[in-house]
Amino acid sequence: MKYAIAVIDIGMTNKKVAVYDDRLCQLDAKYRNFEPKIVEGLAAHDLEAMEAWFITEIKAFAAEYPITVIAVSTHGATFVCLGKDGRAALPCVYYTYEPGDDLYDRFYRRFGNPVELQKQTGTPAFRALINPAKGIFFAQERFPEAFKNVTALLPFPQYWGFRFTGKLGAESTYMGCHTYLWDPLAGAPSSVAGDLGVAELLPGSLNNSWDVLGTITEDFAGKTGLSPGTIVTLGIHDSNSSLLPHFAKKGETGFVLNSTGTWCVIMNPVKEYGFAPEELGKVVFFNISAFGKPIKTAIFLGGQEFESWSALIAARHGEIKFPGWNENLYRTILAEKRLFLLPEITAGSGQFPGSRARIVEDGREYFFEDLQRALAEPGKAGGAQGALPPCFADPGIFFAVLRISLVMQTLTALERAGSTGDREIYTEGGFRRDQAYNRLLSSALADNRVFITGISEATALGAAVTAKMAFTGQCLEDLAGDFDVEYRAVEKDHIPELEAYRKAWLAEAES
Repeated sequence: MKYAIAVIDIGMTNKKVAVYDDRLCQLDAKYRNFEPKIVEGLAAHDLEAMEAWFITEIKAFAAEYPITVIAVSTHGATFVCLGKDGRAALPCVYYTYEPGDDLYDRFYRRFGNPVELQKQTGTPAFRALINPAKGIFFAQERFPEAFKNVTALLPFPQYWGFRFTGKLGAESTYMGCHTYLWDPLAGAPSSVAGDLGVAELLPGSLNNSWDVLGTITEDFAGKTGLSPGTIVTLGIHDSNSSLLPHFAKKGETGFVLNSTGTWCVIMNPVKEYGFAPEELGKVVFFNISAFGKPIKTAIFLGGQEFESWSALIAARHGEIKFPGWNENLYRTILAEKRLFLLPEITAGSGQFPGSRARIVEDGREYFFEDLQRALAEPGKAGGAQGALPPCFADPGIFFAVLRISLVMQTLTALERAGSTGDREIYTEGGFRRDQAYNRLLSSALADNRVFITGISEATALGAAVTAKMAFTGQCLEDLAGDFDVEYRAVEKDHIPELEAYRKAWLAEAES
Protein backbone atom coordinates (compact mmCIF):
# COMPACT_ATOMS: atom_id res chain seq x y z
CA MET A 1 0.00 0.00 0.00
CA LYS A 2 1.61 3.23 -1.20
CA TYR A 3 -0.79 5.57 0.58
CA ALA A 4 -4.09 5.62 2.45
CA ILE A 5 -7.17 7.82 2.34
CA ALA A 6 -9.14 9.10 5.33
CA VAL A 7 -12.85 9.73 4.78
CA ILE A 8 -15.00 11.69 7.22
CA ASP A 9 -18.60 10.78 6.41
CA ILE A 10 -21.11 12.87 8.38
CA GLY A 11 -24.68 11.65 8.36
CA MET A 12 -27.46 13.36 10.23
CA THR A 13 -27.53 10.44 12.67
CA ASN A 14 -24.29 8.49 12.25
CA LYS A 15 -20.81 9.98 11.93
CA LYS A 16 -17.95 7.90 10.56
CA VAL A 17 -14.20 8.08 10.08
CA ALA A 18 -12.98 5.45 7.61
CA VAL A 19 -9.67 4.52 6.02
CA TYR A 20 -9.25 3.27 2.44
CA ASP A 21 -6.15 1.86 0.79
CA ASP A 22 -4.76 2.97 -2.58
CA ARG A 23 -7.09 0.46 -4.32
CA LEU A 24 -10.17 1.97 -2.65
CA CYS A 25 -10.72 -0.94 -0.28
CA GLN A 26 -12.05 0.08 3.13
CA LEU A 27 -9.56 -1.02 5.77
CA ASP A 28 -11.18 0.22 8.95
CA ALA A 29 -13.93 2.51 10.21
CA LYS A 30 -15.15 4.02 13.45
CA TYR A 31 -18.71 5.20 14.10
CA ARG A 32 -20.37 7.49 16.60
CA ASN A 33 -23.61 9.40 17.22
CA PHE A 34 -23.67 12.85 18.80
CA GLU A 35 -26.49 14.28 20.85
CA PRO A 36 -27.54 17.77 19.79
CA LYS A 37 -26.21 20.77 21.65
CA ILE A 38 -29.18 22.73 23.00
CA VAL A 39 -28.75 26.49 22.63
CA GLU A 40 -31.62 28.79 23.60
CA GLY A 41 -33.99 25.85 23.22
CA LEU A 42 -32.67 24.98 19.73
CA ALA A 43 -31.07 21.66 18.78
CA ALA A 44 -27.72 22.41 17.15
CA HIS A 45 -24.77 20.37 15.90
CA ASP A 46 -22.07 19.96 18.53
CA LEU A 47 -19.28 21.03 16.20
CA GLU A 48 -16.59 21.12 18.89
CA ALA A 49 -17.32 17.58 20.10
CA MET A 50 -17.44 16.28 16.54
CA GLU A 51 -14.11 17.89 15.70
CA ALA A 52 -12.44 16.47 18.80
CA TRP A 53 -13.65 12.97 17.89
CA PHE A 54 -12.49 13.31 14.27
CA ILE A 55 -9.04 14.29 15.49
CA THR A 56 -8.89 11.38 17.94
CA GLU A 57 -9.84 8.80 15.31
CA ILE A 58 -7.60 10.22 12.59
CA LYS A 59 -4.68 10.28 15.03
CA ALA A 60 -5.23 6.58 15.79
CA PHE A 61 -5.49 5.71 12.09
CA ALA A 62 -2.46 7.86 11.20
CA ALA A 63 -0.34 5.76 13.55
CA GLU A 64 -1.29 2.65 11.60
CA TYR A 65 -1.85 3.74 7.98
CA PRO A 66 0.07 6.09 5.63
CA ILE A 67 -2.73 8.66 5.26
CA THR A 68 -1.89 11.30 2.65
CA VAL A 69 -5.32 12.66 1.66
CA ILE A 70 -8.61 13.44 3.43
CA ALA A 71 -12.10 13.75 1.91
CA VAL A 72 -15.28 14.86 3.65
CA SER A 73 -18.87 13.95 2.80
CA THR A 74 -21.85 15.33 4.71
CA HIS A 75 -25.63 15.32 4.77
CA GLY A 76 -27.34 18.27 3.11
CA ALA A 77 -29.16 21.43 4.20
CA THR A 78 -26.47 22.67 6.58
CA PHE A 79 -24.31 25.79 6.43
CA VAL A 80 -21.99 27.12 9.12
CA CYS A 81 -21.79 30.84 9.86
CA LEU A 82 -18.06 31.37 10.26
CA GLY A 83 -16.77 34.04 12.64
CA LYS A 84 -13.53 36.01 12.71
CA ASP A 85 -11.95 33.46 15.04
CA GLY A 86 -12.42 30.65 12.50
CA ARG A 87 -15.22 28.99 14.42
CA ALA A 88 -19.01 29.09 14.21
CA ALA A 89 -20.28 32.57 15.06
CA LEU A 90 -23.72 31.24 16.03
CA PRO A 91 -25.34 27.84 16.60
CA CYS A 92 -25.46 25.45 13.65
CA VAL A 93 -29.16 24.63 14.08
CA TYR A 94 -30.50 21.26 12.95
CA TYR A 95 -32.35 21.50 9.66
CA THR A 96 -35.21 19.58 11.27
CA TYR A 97 -36.17 22.62 13.35
CA GLU A 98 -39.72 23.74 12.53
CA PRO A 99 -39.89 27.57 12.67
CA GLY A 100 -43.61 27.80 11.91
CA ASP A 101 -45.77 29.20 9.15
CA ASP A 102 -45.06 32.83 10.02
CA LEU A 103 -41.43 32.47 9.01
CA TYR A 104 -42.37 30.76 5.76
CA ASP A 105 -44.83 33.55 4.97
CA ARG A 106 -42.24 36.24 5.63
CA PHE A 107 -39.62 34.36 3.63
CA TYR A 108 -41.73 33.98 0.49
CA ARG A 109 -43.17 37.49 0.69
CA ARG A 110 -39.64 38.86 0.74
CA PHE A 111 -37.78 36.54 -1.62
CA GLY A 112 -40.41 35.42 -4.12
CA ASN A 113 -43.16 32.98 -4.97
CA PRO A 114 -42.11 29.38 -4.17
CA VAL A 115 -43.02 28.16 -7.66
CA GLU A 116 -40.91 30.87 -9.31
CA LEU A 117 -38.05 30.13 -6.95
CA GLN A 118 -38.33 26.45 -7.80
CA LYS A 119 -37.96 27.31 -11.50
CA GLN A 120 -34.99 29.59 -10.85
CA THR A 121 -33.04 27.58 -8.29
CA GLY A 122 -34.26 24.01 -8.83
CA THR A 123 -35.39 23.99 -5.20
CA PRO A 124 -38.81 22.97 -3.82
CA ALA A 125 -40.47 24.56 -0.81
CA PHE A 126 -39.50 22.22 2.00
CA ARG A 127 -40.76 22.78 5.50
CA ALA A 128 -38.43 23.08 8.51
CA LEU A 129 -35.00 24.49 7.59
CA ILE A 130 -34.29 21.96 4.85
CA ASN A 131 -33.84 24.91 2.46
CA PRO A 132 -30.62 26.45 3.84
CA ALA A 133 -31.66 29.96 2.74
CA LYS A 134 -34.50 29.64 5.24
CA GLY A 135 -31.99 28.59 7.87
CA ILE A 136 -29.90 31.68 7.16
CA PHE A 137 -33.00 33.89 7.25
CA PHE A 138 -33.96 32.31 10.58
CA ALA A 139 -30.44 32.89 11.95
CA GLN A 140 -30.50 36.54 10.91
CA GLU A 141 -33.76 37.04 12.81
CA ARG A 142 -32.93 34.90 15.87
CA PHE A 143 -29.28 35.98 16.32
CA PRO A 144 -29.09 39.45 14.74
CA GLU A 145 -26.08 40.70 16.73
CA ALA A 146 -24.06 37.50 16.32
CA PHE A 147 -24.81 37.47 12.60
CA LYS A 148 -23.06 40.81 12.22
CA ASN A 149 -19.81 39.01 13.07
CA VAL A 150 -20.20 36.38 10.31
CA THR A 151 -17.28 36.52 7.86
CA ALA A 152 -18.25 33.59 5.61
CA LEU A 153 -21.11 31.14 5.01
CA LEU A 154 -19.64 27.71 4.46
CA PRO A 155 -21.44 24.60 3.19
CA PHE A 156 -21.03 21.82 5.73
CA PRO A 157 -18.33 19.81 3.90
CA GLN A 158 -16.31 22.96 3.28
CA TYR A 159 -16.60 24.06 6.91
CA TRP A 160 -14.73 20.93 7.89
CA GLY A 161 -12.24 21.47 5.08
CA PHE A 162 -11.66 24.95 6.46
CA ARG A 163 -11.11 23.62 9.98
CA PHE A 164 -8.48 21.22 8.64
CA THR A 165 -6.73 23.57 6.16
CA GLY A 166 -7.66 27.16 6.98
CA LYS A 167 -8.80 27.59 3.35
CA LEU A 168 -12.22 28.67 2.04
CA GLY A 169 -13.91 27.01 -0.93
CA ALA A 170 -17.11 25.54 -2.34
CA GLU A 171 -18.17 22.98 -4.92
CA SER A 172 -21.27 22.32 -6.98
CA THR A 173 -22.93 19.35 -5.26
CA TYR A 174 -23.61 21.18 -2.02
CA MET A 175 -24.35 24.67 -3.27
CA GLY A 176 -26.81 23.15 -5.75
CA CYS A 177 -28.63 20.93 -3.25
CA HIS A 178 -32.07 22.54 -2.54
CA THR A 179 -30.43 25.60 -0.97
CA TYR A 180 -32.29 28.45 -2.79
CA LEU A 181 -28.83 30.06 -2.85
CA TRP A 182 -27.65 29.04 -6.33
CA ASP A 183 -29.00 29.72 -9.81
CA PRO A 184 -27.96 26.69 -11.89
CA LEU A 185 -28.66 28.32 -15.26
CA ALA A 186 -26.75 31.49 -14.44
CA GLY A 187 -24.01 29.56 -12.64
CA ALA A 188 -24.00 32.20 -9.91
CA PRO A 189 -25.53 32.98 -6.52
CA SER A 190 -29.30 33.36 -6.80
CA SER A 191 -31.46 36.41 -6.25
CA VAL A 192 -32.32 34.95 -2.84
CA ALA A 193 -28.65 35.05 -1.82
CA GLY A 194 -28.47 38.64 -3.00
CA ASP A 195 -31.67 39.70 -1.23
CA LEU A 196 -30.53 38.01 1.97
CA GLY A 197 -27.42 40.16 1.77
CA VAL A 198 -25.14 37.10 1.93
CA ALA A 199 -23.87 36.72 -1.64
CA GLU A 200 -20.52 38.18 -0.60
CA LEU A 201 -20.32 35.77 2.33
CA LEU A 202 -20.55 32.77 0.00
CA PRO A 203 -17.46 31.41 -1.76
CA GLY A 204 -17.00 33.32 -5.01
CA SER A 205 -16.75 30.32 -7.36
CA LEU A 206 -17.49 26.61 -7.43
CA ASN A 207 -14.79 24.02 -7.99
CA ASN A 208 -14.83 20.24 -8.35
CA SER A 209 -15.41 17.88 -5.44
CA TRP A 210 -12.04 16.27 -6.15
CA ASP A 211 -10.07 19.53 -6.35
CA VAL A 212 -7.55 20.14 -3.58
CA LEU A 213 -8.74 22.69 -1.03
CA GLY A 214 -5.31 22.81 0.61
CA THR A 215 -2.88 21.02 2.88
CA ILE A 216 -3.56 20.62 6.58
CA THR A 217 -2.57 23.30 9.06
CA GLU A 218 0.36 22.92 11.40
CA ASP A 219 -2.09 22.74 14.29
CA PHE A 220 -4.09 19.93 12.70
CA ALA A 221 -0.89 18.08 11.77
CA GLY A 222 0.35 18.35 15.36
CA LYS A 223 -2.93 17.05 16.82
CA THR A 224 -3.23 14.09 14.43
CA GLY A 225 0.34 13.12 13.67
CA LEU A 226 -0.29 13.50 9.94
CA SER A 227 2.32 14.94 7.62
CA PRO A 228 1.90 18.70 7.02
CA GLY A 229 1.74 17.83 3.32
CA THR A 230 -1.50 15.88 3.74
CA ILE A 231 -4.07 17.25 1.29
CA VAL A 232 -7.80 17.83 1.81
CA THR A 233 -10.30 17.82 -1.04
CA LEU A 234 -13.21 20.26 -1.47
CA GLY A 235 -15.69 17.70 -0.08
CA ILE A 236 -19.01 16.48 -1.43
CA HIS A 237 -22.73 16.19 -0.63
CA ASP A 238 -23.52 12.64 0.49
CA SER A 239 -26.25 11.74 -2.02
CA ASN A 240 -24.13 12.99 -4.89
CA SER A 241 -21.16 11.09 -3.52
CA SER A 242 -23.12 7.84 -3.75
CA LEU A 243 -23.56 8.39 -7.50
CA LEU A 244 -19.85 8.39 -8.29
CA PRO A 245 -19.22 4.61 -8.12
CA HIS A 246 -22.10 4.12 -10.60
CA PHE A 247 -20.84 6.89 -12.87
CA ALA A 248 -17.50 5.06 -12.94
CA LYS A 249 -19.10 1.72 -13.81
CA LYS A 250 -22.11 2.72 -15.92
CA GLY A 251 -21.51 6.20 -17.27
CA GLU A 252 -23.41 9.36 -16.35
CA THR A 253 -26.86 8.47 -17.71
CA GLY A 254 -29.15 5.50 -18.27
CA PHE A 255 -29.92 4.65 -14.66
CA VAL A 256 -31.78 5.96 -11.63
CA LEU A 257 -30.32 5.55 -8.16
CA ASN A 258 -32.80 4.66 -5.41
CA SER A 259 -30.69 5.50 -2.38
CA THR A 260 -32.55 4.40 0.74
CA GLY A 261 -32.10 5.36 4.36
CA THR A 262 -33.69 7.88 6.68
CA TRP A 263 -34.22 9.82 3.48
CA CYS A 264 -35.03 7.87 0.34
CA VAL A 265 -33.41 9.85 -2.46
CA ILE A 266 -34.33 9.08 -6.07
CA MET A 267 -31.67 10.52 -8.37
CA ASN A 268 -32.01 10.53 -12.15
CA PRO A 269 -29.03 11.92 -14.11
CA VAL A 270 -30.53 13.86 -17.02
CA LYS A 271 -29.16 15.96 -19.85
CA GLU A 272 -31.18 19.13 -19.35
CA TYR A 273 -32.45 21.25 -16.48
CA GLY A 274 -36.14 22.10 -16.36
CA PHE A 275 -39.53 21.27 -14.87
CA ALA A 276 -42.75 20.16 -16.49
CA PRO A 277 -45.66 22.42 -15.43
CA GLU A 278 -47.28 19.65 -13.35
CA GLU A 279 -44.04 19.15 -11.37
CA LEU A 280 -43.91 22.69 -10.02
CA GLY A 281 -45.04 22.87 -6.42
CA LYS A 282 -44.16 19.20 -5.88
CA VAL A 283 -41.17 17.85 -3.95
CA VAL A 284 -39.06 17.34 -7.05
CA PHE A 285 -35.87 19.27 -7.59
CA PHE A 286 -32.47 19.32 -9.25
CA ASN A 287 -29.21 18.42 -7.64
CA ILE A 288 -25.99 19.29 -9.42
CA SER A 289 -23.66 16.33 -9.93
CA ALA A 290 -19.95 16.34 -9.19
CA PHE A 291 -19.53 16.98 -12.93
CA GLY A 292 -21.86 19.97 -12.90
CA LYS A 293 -24.71 18.11 -14.64
CA PRO A 294 -28.40 18.17 -13.59
CA ILE A 295 -29.70 15.35 -11.40
CA LYS A 296 -33.48 15.28 -11.25
CA THR A 297 -34.34 14.27 -7.73
CA ALA A 298 -37.36 13.33 -5.63
CA ILE A 299 -37.21 12.40 -1.96
CA PHE A 300 -39.27 11.17 0.96
CA LEU A 301 -38.52 10.09 4.52
CA GLY A 302 -38.89 6.36 3.84
CA GLY A 303 -36.52 5.17 6.53
CA GLN A 304 -38.14 7.41 9.10
CA GLU A 305 -41.58 6.13 8.10
CA PHE A 306 -40.42 2.52 8.44
CA GLU A 307 -38.77 3.06 11.84
CA SER A 308 -41.61 5.15 13.26
CA TRP A 309 -44.36 2.73 12.26
CA SER A 310 -42.21 -0.25 13.34
CA ALA A 311 -41.88 1.32 16.80
CA LEU A 312 -45.67 1.32 17.12
CA ILE A 313 -46.04 -2.35 16.26
CA ALA A 314 -43.17 -3.16 18.65
CA ALA A 315 -45.02 -1.26 21.38
CA ARG A 316 -47.99 -3.53 20.72
CA HIS A 317 -46.14 -6.86 20.41
CA GLY A 318 -42.70 -6.38 21.91
CA GLU A 319 -39.61 -7.45 20.00
CA ILE A 320 -40.55 -8.96 16.65
CA LYS A 321 -38.85 -10.36 13.60
CA PHE A 322 -39.52 -8.59 10.33
CA PRO A 323 -41.47 -11.03 8.15
CA GLY A 324 -40.15 -11.73 4.65
CA TRP A 325 -41.74 -11.96 1.23
CA ASN A 326 -45.07 -13.79 1.09
CA GLU A 327 -46.53 -13.37 -2.38
CA ASN A 328 -49.97 -14.74 -1.47
CA LEU A 329 -50.34 -12.33 1.45
CA TYR A 330 -49.31 -9.31 -0.63
CA ARG A 331 -51.61 -10.24 -3.50
CA THR A 332 -54.51 -10.67 -1.09
CA ILE A 333 -53.98 -7.22 0.46
CA LEU A 334 -53.62 -5.65 -2.98
CA ALA A 335 -56.70 -7.39 -4.36
CA GLU A 336 -58.97 -6.51 -1.43
CA LYS A 337 -58.07 -2.77 -1.48
CA ARG A 338 -59.40 -2.33 2.07
CA LEU A 339 -56.17 -1.66 3.96
CA PHE A 340 -53.88 1.32 3.34
CA LEU A 341 -50.99 2.95 5.19
CA LEU A 342 -50.52 6.60 4.20
CA PRO A 343 -47.69 9.16 4.64
CA GLU A 344 -46.37 11.61 5.88
CA ILE A 345 -45.14 11.42 9.48
CA THR A 346 -43.04 14.55 8.92
CA ALA A 347 -45.50 16.80 7.12
CA GLY A 348 -44.33 18.34 3.86
CA SER A 349 -41.20 16.20 3.62
CA GLY A 350 -42.09 13.93 0.72
CA GLN A 351 -44.24 13.34 -2.31
CA PHE A 352 -47.61 13.72 -0.54
CA PRO A 353 -47.40 16.95 1.48
CA GLY A 354 -51.16 17.09 1.95
CA SER A 355 -51.39 13.59 3.40
CA ARG A 356 -51.61 12.95 7.13
CA ALA A 357 -49.92 9.80 8.42
CA ARG A 358 -52.58 7.19 9.10
CA ILE A 359 -53.90 3.70 8.48
CA VAL A 360 -57.20 3.31 6.68
CA GLU A 361 -58.81 -0.08 7.27
CA ASP A 362 -62.31 -0.87 6.04
CA GLY A 363 -62.95 2.85 5.64
CA ARG A 364 -61.98 3.81 9.20
CA GLU A 365 -59.00 6.13 9.73
CA TYR A 366 -56.44 5.60 12.50
CA PHE A 367 -54.06 8.56 12.71
CA PHE A 368 -50.42 8.00 13.63
CA GLU A 369 -50.36 10.43 16.54
CA ASP A 370 -53.52 8.88 18.01
CA LEU A 371 -51.95 5.43 17.81
CA GLN A 372 -48.83 6.75 19.51
CA ARG A 373 -50.92 8.07 22.40
CA ALA A 374 -52.93 4.88 22.71
CA LEU A 375 -49.80 2.73 22.87
CA ALA A 376 -47.84 5.07 25.16
CA GLU A 377 -50.28 4.77 28.06
CA PRO A 378 -48.84 2.22 30.53
CA GLY A 379 -50.93 -0.88 30.70
CA LYS A 380 -53.41 0.43 28.19
CA ALA A 381 -52.16 -1.25 25.01
CA GLY A 382 -54.24 -4.30 25.73
CA GLY A 383 -57.17 -2.26 27.00
CA ALA A 384 -57.18 0.18 24.11
CA GLN A 385 -57.73 -2.30 21.33
CA GLY A 386 -60.62 -0.28 19.97
CA ALA A 387 -58.16 2.55 19.27
CA LEU A 388 -55.92 0.27 17.19
CA PRO A 389 -56.57 -0.92 13.64
CA PRO A 390 -57.27 -4.66 13.32
CA CYS A 391 -54.07 -5.09 11.24
CA PHE A 392 -52.03 -4.34 14.39
CA ALA A 393 -53.03 -7.78 15.68
CA ASP A 394 -50.94 -9.49 12.97
CA PRO A 395 -47.36 -8.21 12.43
CA GLY A 396 -47.18 -10.06 9.11
CA ILE A 397 -50.14 -8.12 7.71
CA PHE A 398 -48.93 -4.85 9.25
CA PHE A 399 -45.44 -5.06 7.76
CA ALA A 400 -46.86 -6.05 4.39
CA VAL A 401 -49.03 -2.93 4.25
CA LEU A 402 -46.10 -0.80 5.49
CA ARG A 403 -43.83 -2.08 2.72
CA ILE A 404 -46.59 -1.60 0.16
CA SER A 405 -46.82 2.04 1.29
CA LEU A 406 -43.07 2.53 0.86
CA VAL A 407 -43.24 1.05 -2.64
CA MET A 408 -46.17 3.33 -3.52
CA GLN A 409 -44.13 6.35 -2.41
CA THR A 410 -41.07 5.12 -4.31
CA LEU A 411 -43.07 4.74 -7.52
CA THR A 412 -44.36 8.30 -7.29
CA ALA A 413 -40.87 9.61 -6.55
CA LEU A 414 -39.46 7.70 -9.54
CA GLU A 415 -42.11 9.20 -11.81
CA ARG A 416 -41.51 12.73 -10.56
CA ALA A 417 -37.76 12.29 -10.99
CA GLY A 418 -38.44 11.56 -14.66
CA SER A 419 -37.67 7.85 -14.68
CA THR A 420 -38.70 6.06 -17.86
CA GLY A 421 -38.90 2.40 -18.87
CA ASP A 422 -35.44 2.41 -20.44
CA ARG A 423 -33.74 3.28 -17.14
CA GLU A 424 -32.15 0.67 -14.91
CA ILE A 425 -33.07 1.14 -11.24
CA TYR A 426 -30.36 0.62 -8.62
CA THR A 427 -31.47 0.28 -5.00
CA GLU A 428 -28.84 0.71 -2.32
CA GLY A 429 -28.79 1.59 1.35
CA GLY A 430 -30.98 0.12 4.07
CA PHE A 431 -33.85 -1.12 1.88
CA ARG A 432 -31.56 -3.20 -0.33
CA ARG A 433 -31.75 -5.87 2.39
CA ASP A 434 -35.57 -5.89 2.40
CA GLN A 435 -36.57 -8.71 0.06
CA ALA A 436 -40.29 -7.91 0.15
CA TYR A 437 -39.79 -4.23 -0.71
CA ASN A 438 -37.50 -5.07 -3.61
CA ARG A 439 -39.65 -7.88 -5.03
CA LEU A 440 -42.73 -5.69 -4.93
CA LEU A 441 -40.93 -2.67 -6.43
CA SER A 442 -39.44 -4.76 -9.22
CA SER A 443 -42.84 -6.29 -9.99
CA ALA A 444 -44.44 -2.84 -10.14
CA LEU A 445 -41.78 -1.63 -12.62
CA ALA A 446 -42.59 -4.05 -15.40
CA ASP A 447 -40.56 -2.16 -18.02
CA ASN A 448 -37.46 -1.49 -15.90
CA ARG A 449 -34.63 -3.75 -14.91
CA VAL A 450 -34.27 -3.41 -11.14
CA PHE A 451 -31.05 -4.22 -9.30
CA ILE A 452 -29.78 -4.31 -5.74
CA THR A 453 -26.25 -2.98 -5.54
CA GLY A 454 -23.47 -4.53 -3.55
CA ILE A 455 -22.27 -1.22 -2.09
CA SER A 456 -22.91 -1.10 1.63
CA GLU A 457 -21.43 2.37 2.18
CA ALA A 458 -21.64 4.14 -1.17
CA THR A 459 -21.28 7.64 0.27
CA ALA A 460 -17.93 6.92 1.89
CA LEU A 461 -16.70 5.07 -1.20
CA GLY A 462 -17.66 8.01 -3.41
CA ALA A 463 -15.75 10.38 -1.15
CA ALA A 464 -12.72 8.07 -1.26
CA VAL A 465 -12.94 8.12 -5.06
CA THR A 466 -12.69 11.93 -5.04
CA ALA A 467 -9.70 11.69 -2.72
CA LYS A 468 -7.86 9.32 -5.07
CA MET A 469 -8.69 11.55 -8.04
CA ALA A 470 -7.20 14.49 -6.15
CA PHE A 471 -4.06 12.64 -5.07
CA THR A 472 -3.27 10.88 -8.36
CA GLY A 473 -4.70 13.27 -10.92
CA GLN A 474 -6.62 10.40 -12.50
CA CYS A 475 -10.11 10.86 -13.93
CA LEU A 476 -13.10 8.87 -12.72
CA GLU A 477 -13.01 6.43 -15.64
CA ASP A 478 -9.41 5.54 -14.75
CA LEU A 479 -10.56 4.30 -11.35
CA ALA A 480 -13.41 2.06 -12.52
CA GLY A 481 -11.23 -1.03 -12.24
CA ASP A 482 -10.15 -0.28 -8.69
CA PHE A 483 -13.37 -1.47 -7.09
CA ASP A 484 -16.20 -3.88 -7.78
CA VAL A 485 -19.90 -3.11 -7.70
CA GLU A 486 -22.31 -6.03 -7.71
CA TYR A 487 -25.57 -5.39 -9.54
CA ARG A 488 -27.92 -8.20 -8.55
CA ALA A 489 -31.13 -8.37 -10.58
CA VAL A 490 -34.35 -8.47 -8.56
CA GLU A 491 -36.84 -11.13 -9.58
CA LYS A 492 -40.16 -9.93 -10.97
CA ASP A 493 -43.48 -11.47 -10.04
CA HIS A 494 -46.63 -11.07 -12.08
CA ILE A 495 -48.92 -9.15 -9.74
CA PRO A 496 -51.83 -7.75 -11.76
CA GLU A 497 -53.50 -6.47 -8.58
CA LEU A 498 -50.85 -3.77 -8.18
CA GLU A 499 -52.27 -1.28 -10.68
CA ALA A 500 -55.79 -1.07 -9.21
CA TYR A 501 -54.47 -0.97 -5.65
CA ARG A 502 -52.13 1.89 -6.51
CA LYS A 503 -55.02 3.94 -7.91
CA ALA A 504 -56.96 3.35 -4.71
CA TRP A 505 -53.90 4.14 -2.54
CA LEU A 506 -53.27 7.39 -4.42
CA ALA A 507 -56.89 8.40 -4.01
CA GLU A 508 -56.59 7.93 -0.24
CA ALA A 509 -53.23 9.75 -0.02
CA GLU A 510 -54.44 12.70 -2.06
CA SER A 511 -57.89 12.99 -0.45
